[in-house]
Amino acid sequence: MPQYLSRDGLGKLKKELEERKGQIRTEITRKILAAKELGDLSENAEYVEAKEAQSFNEGRIAELEEIIKEAVVISNGNTHDIIVVGSTVRVKSPQGEHRFTIVGPAESDPTQGFISNESPLGSAFIGHKKGEEVEVKTPGGVVEYKILEIA
Repeated sequence: MPQYLSRDGLGKLKKELEERKGQIRTEITRKILAAKELGDLSENAEYVEAKEAQSFNEGRIAELEEIIKEAVVISNGNTHDIIVVGSTVRVKSPQGEHRFTIVGPAESDPTQGFISNESPLGSAFIGHKKGEEVEVKTPGGVVEYKILEIA
């Protein structure tokens, strides 16, 4: 399944992958070796903690490699006529005006205005035009948004 990412987002994931494969892996290996020197591994909290960190790190490496392999870089080269992945939209709702950028799930950060194309809000906006009204089902009920601008 494609993973939609901005060029910056892909760069950040590649940097994280490089750090996890290099310095983080090396540091965890150092901690494991140091813990082994303490003796009995069955009751060695440092060893258990280091092995858990290793497991998490290796899982994240596998996840990052999969995301990067499936990455589709989004561009802002659309005509700004309709909302697509990569569009930044300014909308108005009963709660006021908001600005959102539609991104893939790997870059999603709603607190910063980056919403996933797979989220209820993001998927509701996709394909709509400036001036249209979009109803979005939320846990608190249906919220109506008016699209003011697409960039």
